[in-house]
Amino acid sequence: MLNALLDSVIKEYHVDKDRVYLTGLSMGGFGTWALAAAFPGKFAALAPICGGGSPADAAKLARLPIWVFHGAKDNTVPLKRSEEMVEALKAAGGHPKFTVYPDAGHDSWTATYDNPEFYQWLLAQKRSRPSS
Repeated sequence: MLNALLDSVIKEYHVDKDRVYLTGLSMGGFGTWALAAAFPGKFAALAPICGGGSPADAAKLARLPIWVFHGAKDNTVPLKRSEEMVEALKAAGGHPKFTVYPDAGHDSWTATYDNPEFYQWLLAQKRSRPSS
């Protein structure tokens, strides 16, 4: 359903298909990993925040620019969920960025979305197209 919604938005509005970014927090962080694994060629970059994914999907995602965020004191979604994904991405040849906020609990999104460097990084990413 999310893919259909995204396709609808892309069709209806003036969207640069090479600059579609995917981010989400908490359950949306889980959704970020899952949607990207299902449609990895659709996104220019991922920014999952305090979520987790399936390490088995890492090979599908390893070529994408990914910046993962998590609070070290998160009692809702354990930091280990992000650590596992980052390690799996590295093992699959990826180069994810990983920010752990040492004093943050579950709310690691406020610091992320308040950080101008995050937006500079995100907007610098562009989807790579396979050669024809």
